[in-house]
Amino acid sequence: MNRRQTLGSIAALLLAGPALATVAAEPAPGFRFPSIDGGTLDTAEWRGRPVLVVNTASLCGFTPQLEGLQKLHEDYESRGLVVLATPSNDFNQELDDARKVKEFCTLQYGITLPMTDIIHVKSGDVHPFYRWLQDTVGHVPGWNFNKVLLGPDGQVVGTWGSTTAPGSDALRRAFEPLLPG
Repeated sequence: MNRRQTLGSIAALLLAGPALATVAAEPAPGFRFPSIDGGTLDTAEWRGRPVLVVNTASLCGFTPQLEGLQKLHEDYESRGLVVLATPSNDFNQELDDARKVKEFCTLQYGITLPMTDIIHVKSGDVHPFYRWLQDTVGHVPGWNFNKVLLGPDGQVVGTWGSTTAPGSDALRRAFEPLLPG
């Protein structure tokens, strides 16, 4: 590819928006998360399905997005979408412990989607998944409710910030074509 084609490709990716500008070439390894319900959640078990990973916090102004995440879970789980919430207190907006987080999310938003225990996504002992995102595509959550879409092969399809609603057209356009036929 010559310099002009390369620059044209880069410009096309940037104009397409943030969801396409952060595509990774290598599939993600399987990652294990501590489940908020005990035990572990293993992303390797979801290979073949798109996975939307969202760092959440109970006391954030974006917390009402939990309703939209639950709706995506209900509307698309049977078609193959996995929606994974990863509570974090890296921005000082999460409750003290996982039991309180689970209770809050269940009572306030009826959450039944998979959730991890409280993990670090940006600072401190960053979970290996978020470290991999940083190393692979340069993505570090800038705030709560950042969204990362992994394709069925584990590749990063895109990342979106807090202001992108779970039910947005941008997210749907990204994951719907990845759902199993």
